[in-house]
Formats: sequence, C-alpha cells, structure tokens
Amino acid sequence: MRKLFAAVALLAAAGCSVSAGADDGRQTVVVGYQSKTINTVTAGTLLRDLGYLEKRLGGRYRVEWQDYDTGAPITAKMVAGKIDIGSMGDYPLLINASRTQGVPSARTELVSVTGYNLRGGLNAVVVPPSSDVETLAGLKGKKVSASSGSAGHGTLVQALERAGLDPATDVEVVNQQPPVGASALQSGNVQGYAQFVAWPGLLVFKDQARLVYDGSALGEPTFHGVVVRQAYAKEHPDVLQAFLQAQIDATNYLHEHPVEAAEAVAEATGLPPEVVYLYNGRDGIASFDVTVKPQLLAALRHDEKYLKIIGADFTDVDVTTFANDSFIRKAYGASYDAGTASTVNAARITGTDEACGTAVSDPAKAGELWLAGEDRLRPAATPTCLLRQIAAATAGGRAVRAAYVPDAATGTHWFADKSVWVLDPSVDDDERFAPFTTRDGAQAYVKEHPRARVVGYDEALKAAAEEPKAAAGEPKAAAGGASR
Repeated sequence: MRKLFAAVALLAAAGCSVSAGADDGRQTVVVGYQSKTINTVTAGTLLRDLGYLEKRLGGRYRVEWQDYDTGAPITAKMVAGKIDIGSMGDYPLLINASRTQGVPSARTELVSVTGYNLRGGLNAVVVPPSSDVETLAGLKGKKVSASSGSAGHGTLVQALERAGLDPATDVEVVNQQPPVGASALQSGNVQGYAQFVAWPGLLVFKDQARLVYDGSALGEPTFHGVVVRQAYAKEHPDVLQAFLQAQIDATNYLHEHPVEAAEAVAEATGLPPEVVYLYNGRDGIASFDVTVKPQLLAALRHDEKYLKIIGADFTDVDVTTFANDSFIRKAYGASYDAGTASTVNAARITGTDEACGTAVSDPAKAGELWLAGEDRLRPAATPTCLLRQIAAATAGGRAVRAAYVPDAATGTHWFADKSVWVLDPSVDDDERFAPFTTRDGAQAYVKEHPRARVVGYDEALKAAAEEPKAAAGEPKAAAGGASR
C-alpha cells in the first residue's frame, strides 16, 4: 500500500494533478471537506455556503469543493496531488501525516483548527433505543460499527480499555462508513455504533439510538483541523492565506449568527438544524477557534498509541514538525498568542432567564430553549429553570423544537428530552434537577448523593412546574402549576 501511495505521489509530482489548469486559464484549488462532519463547517460546508473563499481569492482561482463522509479519501487524494487543502479529525490527521511524511511531493502540514472539545465530547457510542445495554461494558461480546481509524473508533478503543475490556477481543468492531453503520444499527446487524459528530446526535434526535457513552467521560481533547500539501503552500501561499482568512471570516460569522449558521448548514447537508445547533450553537459541544493550541497537539501525541492498537497502517509522526501555525498566525494577526491561550467558547449563552428571573452567567449550567415559530433561542440559567420554561411553554400550547442542557458532570450539551434526569432535593431550588447524557453518569451522581434519585423526563417537567418545596417532595406552600 505504501508503494502504491508513493507511486501515485510521483505521478502527481510529474504534473498529473487535476488542480492545475482550467478552461478560462485560471488554476483550480481543490478543497476536500466533510459536509456532515459539522464541526469542520468553517473550513467546509459553511465556508462554501458563504462564499468567503471565492471572495478572498477575488476571481484569481476557481474553487472545486469535494465532499466525503470521512477523512480517509481526502488523505488518499492529497497523496495523489488531487486535493490541495483538506479538513478532518484528529485521528485521520495523524494518518494523513503518516501517509505523506515520507513523500516530499505529498507531505502535508496542519495549519489551523476548526472545532474542538477539550474533554472529547465530539465522539460518542450509541445503542438502539430498546437495547438493554446501559454501560460500555454491556457491549462485551457484541458488534459495534465504527469507521476504522476515525476519531469515533479511537474513542471506542480508549473507552473500552478504561472499562477493563480488551478492544481486540471483547468487542467485534465492524468497519463501516457512518451512514452504513447507522443503517446497520437500525436493522440489528450491529448492537453499538461509535462515531464522530454529528452522527450520534442525529440518531438520538430521530429516536433511532440512545447514548450509552459520552466521549467527554474520557477527558481527552478531540478536534478537527485543516491540512495543506506543503508543496502547494509553497507554490501558492496567496491561496493558503486567502483560505485561512476566509476560515476566520466564517468562524466569526458562526459566533455572531449561530442560528443562521446552523440553518445554512442544515439546508446544505439535509441534517436537522436542531442537531447542527447542538454541536455548533452557543456553548455547543464544539468550540470553534482557528488557533493551534498546545492541548490539541498533546492530544495528537496521545492518539498515536491508539492508532497502533486499532491496527492502522501507521508510523510515528513528528507532531511538532507536522503542525505549522505560521500561516494562521499571519492571518490571525497580533492577538494570535492570546487567542491560542484562551479556551473560552466565543459563542456564549447570555441574557436573562424568563422562568427564574436571573441572569445567565455560568456556562456549566446554562441551557437554551428553541420554540417552534421563533428564530431565537431562550436562555436558561440552570437545567431546572429550563424545565420550568419548557413546562410553561407546553402548557401554553407551544411546540418545542429543541431544548439543550449541559451534562452536570461533563458539561456536554445534550437534548433535554433525551437526557437522564436526577432530582436532588438537597440543593437550591433552582438547581435541584441535574441532567446527564447517560444513565451511567446519572447513577454515579446518585451514589454520591443519598437523597438524589433518577426521574423520568415527564416527571421532571411536571415537578418543575410546581412550587419548589412540592417538587422536592415536601408539603406545598400553595397550590399552583404555573411556571416561576
């Protein structure tokens, strides 16, 4: 396989690249992206939709966008000299570097980041809604669909290892593209599904899966980034600078117009806007920041071990050499070092909570409510306050498009109606309901809090609509069912 890659790269170096030449005399820059991997949208779907790259290039080049489900075909085409700039996840980035580092004409560099999550929340493992599997250990002896060498696959291997299972023998990993694996899960051909954004969220939103493992439980950063062929960057530095400046433009747009950005990506991909917003919205699972942070480079070094466990055709990568932030530093400007040091999500939930009458100030507790017929989302100071808003809205005949809450332990934003809720009467009235992405997480909380108990979503909504003392299981001070 390596000989094949090398031969293809030599052909590319001999002038067989399709990115050179066009009918009108302009050269074509070829960009490989993954439209449905929605935390790459600032270097792919959203960037394409906004036309910022074409504007930055000023008509000097033609842009050809090539869409793929995973990073593997992008890497293959970069080796062949048929894609100039590409975006992909951390594990595919390492494979990209490994495949190209020994071929001077195809060698690539990591030049910017799209979306990241410092805890690993962009990857997850789901099971069918009716499955009796409640923890990752419950998948022992079962088939799990994953795209070999992907970030989702890497998360699965790490999580199995932490659960005391042997990834090579205790679980049968079936190598499938995300849409194929999704169908296999629904048909019962596999019993688990380990994938990257936005597939787990999509299946859960459509009631076709239930989250059993949140990648945030690993506490290991995961991210997607942009790579360029080094030879192309040297030959066309103006194109790369235009791309990175356009990526910054798209990132700023996403921060300033998160709902519009989600709807644009949804229209382009066919994904529900509610799912896109889960990851890319205010305080979403993904933080969008173009800077190349040291925590993310450390994550790449950490990931190498698991690529070898997976069995990928992989040789060690010099991450320090692979990462080159000189281009994005130039595009970003004088505040680059400050931007690199910051891990604050630039798209924050702010405003005043209508149910509890308090300012939204803590991102670890803040949520949002998206009602049908509204183009804005209503902020909630805590999950309990969000439940009150939902109860009041539904009591008034309003339909809920989506409601988002952060996991009380990991901070991962998830759908309120798909979360596992815990009632803890020992805490303040406005914080007595705690949501978790998985039942495993909820049970861990209950073990540490003797008065806490798991409650159903409908029960939580009903209790939240009552007076706080009544909801905590104490006598009502006064009758009422109105939202506070």
